[in-house]
Amino acid sequence: MKTTIIGIAGGTGSGKSTFTNRLKKYFGDDVTVIYHDNYYRPHDDLSFQERQHINYDHPKSLETDLLIEQLQQLKEGKSVECPVYDFAHHTRSSATTIIKPSRVIIVEGILILQDERLRDLFDIKIFVEADADERILRRVLRDINERGRDLENIIEQYLETVKPMHYLYVAPTKNVADIVINSGLNNIAFDVIKVKIQELLKENSQEDTEA
Repeated sequence: MKTTIIGIAGGTGSGKSTFTNRLKKYFGDDVTVIYHDNYYRPHDDLSFQERQHINYDHPKSLETDLLIEQLQQLKEGKSVECPVYDFAHHTRSSATTIIKPSRVIIVEGILILQDERLRDLFDIKIFVEADADERILRRVLRDINERGRDLENIIEQYLETVKPMHYLYVAPTKNVADIVINSGLNNIAFDVIKVKIQELLKENSQEDTEA
């Protein structure tokens, strides 16, 4: 099976997840989504208080080697066992998710364009950007409503690691993206990428048939 891999990056709260989820909702099972966030390293050896102060926005906080290995396996037609991260407890869950090969795979995460090895696996690289004030407000709402965080912890983490790491590691990757869009709710960008994915699904299906 011929597989095309699309990378969708952007800062925290930029709208990359919104954009990714819109594509997933439209294409359903024809498109597989893998979230880089699920590859955060486990920290079961640390207390919850210690885990709260880890720099989760540094590239070393993620097990990117495993993601690269699993993407390569998916391209070879093999299913993989994807980790699941528990954001409420700041460590990896004991649960896993089986990901099967598909013709189009979307990989989403703030740092997916930072690692050259991972970046080279992407056929299309997209960067979603948004105003910094909008990004922090979205992060606050998400972390409180979806991840059970308190406001004081969110603000502390944002100022100590999220903001400086964004300018050091995330923002520069916009320069290596093939497409830069503003907001995950950009309907023109959505229509453009939607049509491109439709073409890829058709092309990949035809190549598989001819093979």
